[in-house]
Amino acid sequence: MSSANGSPAEHTGRRDGAGSAAAGPRLRICAVGDEFIAGVGDRRALGWTGRVMARTSPEEPILLAELAVPGEATTALAARWQEETKRRFAHDADNRLVIGLGAADLVHGLSVARSRLNLANIVDSATSARLGCFVVGPPPRPDLDADLQASRSRAFADVCERRGITYVETYAPLRAHQDWHSDLSSGDGIHPGQAGYGMLAWLVLRSGWHEWLGVPGEMP
Repeated sequence: MSSANGSPAEHTGRRDGAGSAAAGPRLRICAVGDEFIAGVGDRRALGWTGRVMARTSPEEPILLAELAVPGEATTALAARWQEETKRRFAHDADNRLVIGLGAADLVHGLSVARSRLNLANIVDSATSARLGCFVVGPPPRPDLDADLQASRSRAFADVCERRGITYVETYAPLRAHQDWHSDLSSGDGIHPGQAGYGMLAWLVLRSGWHEWLGVPGEMP
């Protein structure tokens, strides 16, 4: 995990490309990515985002907008995230971007270089717009080559580390985790259930989530 890109105070004020003046929560988080962002496979419909927010205790309400597209690779994500998030952000709000990466780049045959460039374009554009970024790496999938997954996660981590952006490594700690694979096998073999999303939430919370937001919270 790398350090977060700036203190909370550095992410306040006007946001380029954001919507009109805030008429709701001051702290706004848009989570973009594939179906893991939406908690597909979780019977409680919380996913890791809902579990993380349940342990986040801000003084004021937070808006979390989950903007998921199933099976989305980073090329498509890079093309859509700005248009979709600007409708949820506001010029005078504290706007944040959570990027949940999946394994779709491998499924679609994207090269490591293309994956790196796509993520770099997203976080660089977000940083230019004064959006605080938090990136969650792709968790293991048993149907894909393990070494290729590990290499792709390391590439994503390197992009973030070079920019001082928090990257949550999920592949390495879950690659050989028996409970993770047991949870996958009890479902469709790709998406976790309650236990698996709980593991992802634990990794996120232990990677500086509350510090990134500048709010108190509970640790699992």
